[in-house]
Amino acid sequence: MIDLRTSYDALMRIRFQVTGKRPWTRGYVPYRDRFISTVLRSGTFDPRALPQGYGVGLDERAIEYPWLFARLPRGAGRLLDAGSVLNYDFLLTRNDMKAKKVFISTLAPESRAFWKYGISYVFEDLRETCFRDGFFDWVVSLSTIEHIGLDNTLIYTKDGSKRENIPDAYLTAVKEYGRILKKGGLLYLSFPFGAYKNHGWFQVFDDPMIDRVIDVFSPSSVAELIFRYEPGGWKISNREESGRAVCFDATARKNYKKGYPSFSEAIACLELKK
Repeated sequence: MIDLRTSYDALMRIRFQVTGKRPWTRGYVPYRDRFISTVLRSGTFDPRALPQGYGVGLDERAIEYPWLFARLPRGAGRLLDAGSVLNYDFLLTRNDMKAKKVFISTLAPESRAFWKYGISYVFEDLRETCFRDGFFDWVVSLSTIEHIGLDNTLIYTKDGSKRENIPDAYLTAVKEYGRILKKGGLLYLSFPFGAYKNHGWFQVFDDPMIDRVIDVFSPSSVAELIFRYEPGGWKISNREESGRAVCFDATARKNYKKGYPSFSEAIACLELKK
């Protein structure tokens, strides 16, 4: 039997390649996700030894997913996807996810849903979740806290009450993540890093904001990595080197040029242990 979804994605990947590989045009997401799937299957992601040309033309998902799955413990437990960044079948069907009870919490229903895999969906504000204290072994919140308290009506919901401009609201969510994690539980965070800028629907975190995240969560241990995109691909970086990084906001700018980052020029990835 022909898998129409797979066939369509293959055609879109071909279209993306023959039309110049311009990010966020038709075929970009299937092309990116195929790259990520290949990296994940290889099991060889080493953030400190990324190959030359790693993820050229691709946004930060090419870093975030491999980084997460390289660190996420195997075995059973409860995992919260705070922000619905894992809501893709090629991620949820991984062997290292099958033993986990996965909950996905986000503002509003999405077109994709995988109840058949036993995924539980909750639609709520991450600053005030419905879960009891110490419920989760792991909380995963990739490329999410930079949107909290800002205008989420552009992409994520039609609820006008989510058209906000409260730049410090991310700290409330970080506190909430700490509340619902077990003692010894792990929080996985990522967000754009560089020169601070409020884009209206997301913000770029700077050096002091990373420190505030860590201070508010008050972890027993911290593992921090900074990654930076250059025309030759993604590489390991540090706060000082990437302190002036910016974002290419495709919703506001159409003059994309070859060599630009597809979205974030740099990202911070934090593993915080409660």
